[in-house]
Amino acid sequence: MSHYYTPDPDLPHEIARIQYVAKGRKLQFNTDAGVFSRQKVDFGSNLLINFLPALEGRVLDLGCGYGPIGISLAALNPGIEVTMADINRRAVALARENIRANRIKNAQALESDGFAKITGSFSTIVSNPPIRTGKKVIYPLFEQSIDFLETGGSLWLVIQKKQGAPSAVAKLEAIFTNCSVEEKAGGYWLLRSEKK
Repeated sequence: MSHYYTPDPDLPHEIARIQYVAKGRKLQFNTDAGVFSRQKVDFGSNLLINFLPALEGRVLDLGCGYGPIGISLAALNPGIEVTMADINRRAVALARENIRANRIKNAQALESDGFAKITGSFSTIVSNPPIRTGKKVIYPLFEQSIDFLETGGSLWLVIQKKQGAPSAVAKLEAIFTNCSVEEKAGGYWLLRSEKK
């Protein structure tokens, strides 16, 4: 079976174009079979995009999919530099298309298994993590994220309560010594941990 979190989803193409509005900014995204939430920007990603404050510096969108979070943040914060990364080759190709289609100058997308191809440090890391991969995949990403954050930088995650948000809070507290639940909506928790 092919999943959106595999490097090369072996599925026939089903290209679609969806419209999305991020805080008044109109965007459009090409999507395809084999990528996460291809028919609309999912509730969790939308919650993250709309809740985040103004950003600065370098921002990493880890597990970017076709790019809704990273591209929205780049569009809303023209002074930042966004790196978008995903293991899924098809998703990365779509993210690159969507960067061009929305005339985004301050974002790039690359294929990376977690942090494998990521370099440098970031003021903010955001992720709507692929929870269905399980804790053995997700928790090492949480653990590694602290090494890629600048001091004072924040990791923002959106996770459904029923898919393990409370245990994710405990894990993040163990890694960062802090984790705040910034927002709860529609069964999702928006979590933030800061590198002290």
